[in-house]
Amino acid sequence: MEDTPEIERRRAREERTVSQMIALYCAENHPDRRREETAFCGERICSECKIIDDYAVLRTRRCRKMDVKTSCDECENHCYKPEERERIRSVMRYSGPRMLKTHPIAAIRHLLGR
Repeated sequence: MEDTPEIERRRAREERTVSQMIALYCAENHPDRRREETAFCGERICSECKIIDDYAVLRTRRCRKMDVKTSCDECENHCYKPEERERIRSVMRYSGPRMLKTHPIAAIRHLLGR
């Protein structure tokens, strides 16, 4: 089933937002690491965070509930592997509140599920 233009925009926005959260987490939690990789959002990240970024973007790209979901946490269909789900949770726990300073519009949209 193909996405409507509205769902395509929402999916792209979700991919960018989660990638921004990962980049923010990386910058503030891995200051001693070399940032030789580029996140989906275009920011520089370390190789460990690149793995998380690629996985999160892939899961968002394949999400079958994009048209009705508000957040992955509230979705009945958990598409993240358990260990990856815990990794992204810790990234979001850290980055979520800080996103209001660095990417306020993306943070508010993410909170509202739009």
